[in-house]
Amino acid sequence: MSTAKMILKLSEASGISGMETGAVEAAKNMLAGLGECSVTALGSLLCKVKSASPDKPHIMLTAHIDEIGLIVTYIDDDGFLRVGNCGGIDRSMLLAAQVIVHTADGTLSGVVCTIPPHLNPDDTKVPKVEDIYIDVGMDAAAAREKIALGDRVSFVSEAQEMLGGKVCAKSIDDRGGCVSVILAAKQLAQAKLDCSVTVALTSMEEVGGQGAKTAAYQLMPAHAIAVDVSYGHTPDAARHKCGVVGEGPMLGISPILDNGMFAQMKASAKRHEIPYQLEVMGGNTGTDADEIATTGAGVRCALLSIPLRYMHTPIEIVAVSDVEAVANLIAAYVTDEFGGER
Repeated sequence: MSTAKMILKLSEASGISGMETGAVEAAKNMLAGLGECSVTALGSLLCKVKSASPDKPHIMLTAHIDEIGLIVTYIDDDGFLRVGNCGGIDRSMLLAAQVIVHTADGTLSGVVCTIPPHLNPDDTKVPKVEDIYIDVGMDAAAAREKIALGDRVSFVSEAQEMLGGKVCAKSIDDRGGCVSVILAAKQLAQAKLDCSVTVALTSMEEVGGQGAKTAAYQLMPAHAIAVDVSYGHTPDAARHKCGVVGEGPMLGISPILDNGMFAQMKASAKRHEIPYQLEVMGGNTGTDADEIATTGAGVRCALLSIPLRYMHTPIEIVAVSDVEAVANLIAAYVTDEFGGER
């Protein structure tokens, strides 16, 4: 399967925070043959790729597998759904959006209600998530029979390959990162390493990072390489706050990240001629690296981010080459630092 198809297949899977089962199953199929897989109590997927003696370093390769979405909070007497957000929703894209309600018995189609412009006294205001309604085409009795409070709601998006080596889909944040980790694991599975390597595709990053915290506690690695997405430049975004899509992974610099791993990873990128960009953060990173670094007695962490356009919308875009470059840099760093042969 090509990298582009891996990204699109994994992005199409359902996996809203706290209910990541569909995405976990899709990822488990992609990890088949690489090692023993298991699922933690909080729903993160683990795969043991390399096992060394306990006195050797243990490397955790991680990306989060959950996606943003909505959660049903109320069904009114006309059958319309009220919802809350699971993760940071871009409210500007909500109105008139097509959605899917994930129920115990399957999925139902719906739309986010919108006032016709002829009847809207003020079209400058963007409603809060708790103020919108979802129309599922049913009356109250039918809706309450088929839909339970707590059911998740995802956004409809047609995953597609684009010109210029790019792909567009929902939840590439962070399924693109998951693909990078899986591709790196495939490379490392064939290398001679003097360390253990475990893949952790973590749950609930969008609502607080609990999946990464508990997965790291279970594994207790010496080092972790976290992969996420960051802002890809567009004409309406500040250039100094963004990376450039197609110019390689964004290598993180932050007080929470390990300076030695950063320097070693940069050296590996130069040695193997892998393109990269720098991303400087003055505090926490806003990724799972923050939770992993402070697990137990502490974990040395590095962060690689994939430049992504239109974050937290159903039309996220990345360059396939960036996803592959992240995988190549992970594999290069681990083999350079832990005695492997590529």
